[in-house]
Parts: sequence; C-alpha cells; structure tokens
Amino acid sequence: MAITFAAIAPIFLLIFAGNGLRRLSLFEPTFWRGLDRMGYYVLYPVLLFTTIVRADFGGLTLGWLIGILLVAVMAIGALTLALWPALRARGVTRPGFSSVFQAAVRWNGFIALAVAEAMFPPEGAAMVALAMAVVIIPINVACVSVIAWFTDAAPNLRGTLAKIAVNPLIVATALAIVLRLLPWPLPGPIMEALHLLGRAALGMGLLAIGAGLKVDRRTLSVWAIATPTVLKLVGLPVVMIGLAMLVGIEGPELSYLALCASVPTAMNGYVLAREMGGDAEAYAATVTVQTAIAFLSMPAVLAIVAQLGGA
Repeated sequence: MAITFAAIAPIFLLIFAGNGLRRLSLFEPTFWRGLDRMGYYVLYPVLLFTTIVRADFGGLTLGWLIGILLVAVMAIGALTLALWPALRARGVTRPGFSSVFQAAVRWNGFIALAVAEAMFPPEGAAMVALAMAVVIIPINVACVSVIAWFTDAAPNLRGTLAKIAVNPLIVATALAIVLRLLPWPLPGPIMEALHLLGRAALGMGLLAIGAGLKVDRRTLSVWAIATPTVLKLVGLPVVMIGLAMLVGIEGPELSYLALCASVPTAMNGYVLAREMGGDAEAYAATVTVQTAIAFLSMPAVLAIVAQLGGA
C-alpha cells in the first residue's frame, strides 16, 4: 500500500495546490475558466490520442474490461434510482437527488489517467483512455434524462447526442483508433509534438480540478453527499471488482479496473446541474468530499486488489 500511496500522492498534491492557487489573488477567475476550456478542447484530447496511438494492447481483453465497466456503472445507477424514496423521506429534494445520481455514476477519468501513467505500463493508461471515451455517451445520456425527470426540465436528447458526437474526447479517441488501423504512422516530428503537448495535460488538468473544488456549508445535506460518496467510492469498486473476478479477470487487468472504479466523481456534472436546474452547489460539495476521501480510499482499493492477485 505504501508504494501505491507514493504513486498517488503527487496527483493529489497537484489537486490541493490548484485549490490553494485559486484562493490567491495571483490569477483572475477567468484564468481558471480558460484553463478548463484549454484542457477540454486541446490538452485532454491530444493526451488521449497519443496515449492510444502509442499503446500496445497485446494481451488485454478489452471487450471484457469495457463491458464490466459499463455494467458496473449501470448497476450503481439503478441502485441510486432505487434509493430515491428513502432519500426523499430524509429531506432530499428532487433537484438534490439529480445531483446525487450524477455524483454516483460519473467518474474522474483524468485522475485515473494520471495514476495509470504513474503506476502502470502504457497499456494501462490506454485502457483508461478508451474506457473514458466509451462511458461518456451512456453516462451523459443517463444524467441528462435523470436531471430532466427530477427537475421538470425539457430535455433535448437530440441536441445532447449531437454534442456528444462532437465531444473532443470521443473525436480524439476515434481518430486514434483509425490511425492505428492505417498502414502508415504519423510523421515522427508531428507525433513527438503532440506527445509534448499531451504531457502538459495532466499537470494543468489536475490543477484545474483542484481549483474547481469548493464546499458551501449552507448547501450541505448529509444524505445528499454521503449517499453518492458511499456508492461511488465503496459500491462501484465492490461491484466492478466482483464482476471482474467472477469472469476470471486477474493480474494487471484487474488493477486497471480497480483504478477506474476507485476514482472520485467528475467536476463536469456541476455545469450540467447548473444549466438544467439541478442542485449544482450540492454537487460541487460532493465532488470536494469525494476527492478528499479518495486520497486515502484509492490506495486502499488498489492495495486490496493487489492482495487478491491484481498486481
């Protein structure tokens, strides 16, 4: 566990540094919004592209890995919906529950990618990159649908699907797969330039994640924060690792899935909650709580998997 913690600690140090920098007067708020956009449209797509193009997938059972990831996320989503009557009885509002759902099913692939780069061989990071692209569509469609239902918003699923189709992460992944199928590679200087640009993504992206963390005590609801935190940081790892072991996945592949399962929820649900009438502030508070807890829970999950034969 000490080795795992040592690999994860730098990632969380950058997140906490980003939060500290946001509180200083060195940078205008517009800087952090610009950094978010730079990461979303340029840095992250380039990182995913180069990671997949350069990876060796030999020996990985990608079909099983991606299938288990999707089934586990769907199971946690269904369980979260089933908890709505109990949460309503404890004072959770309908908009608040839409944020509970988002915080339970979304996962921060960029933290997973940063840890994979630090701990695993290149195919581990590539598997995480592919997983990110695969889950973007079902998670976003599910979140839009749930928010619309629980806030009486008018969902525009056609528009949502159109936006997903041109999502920079999906486009970058698709281009990387196409390039791998072609008989000729990109010229060396171009690939190296893209690789250098992609290397900037994780450091800058982790700072931006930290800058987005905040807790407004006036918006805190114990049930609305504790429920998705337990589902995300405990329930999802148990379901995903259990399914993987049930079908015989072991070794590094089990560790890759454990990493994907153990990361906290993603910050991008905040914007969706704000735009569609969900409880955006409660979502932001949940992200903050999950990220802080994940600093300890991620090493614990990966250490348990290692003891089970995952590494």
